[in-house]
Amino acid sequence: MSARKIETNGAMRQDITVESRQTRLNLSTESVVVHRNGIEFRSPAPFTPWTEMTVALQSPRDNSRLQCAGVVVACSGSKHTDYHVSMVFTSLTKQGQARLHAMAGSELGL
Repeated sequence: MSARKIETNGAMRQDITVESRQTRLNLSTESVVVHRNGIEFRSPAPFTPWTEMTVALQSPRDNSRLQCAGVVVACSGSKHTDYHVSMVFTSLTKQGQARLHAMAGSELGL
């Protein structure tokens, strides 16, 4: 599974795409929250806890990209109210941690 920021050719709204073998999601940046050690997002599809994922994030400040590996640690909700998915990143380099902390402090963070 992976997620990446999609270029929007100058449009104000930017999307994030989350993919796995069974699911492909286009998420608005408003539905994703970046934390110092992972991300949370709302999804119309459930994800099984302990699913390994890779995520590519793009900073809104300087457009730098960060590739992270992690696991889904929680998924709650229903198909009627959407699912709240929490993912924790693993094996971040010191440089990756610094960039993730900067993103968590930006408008993507909480």
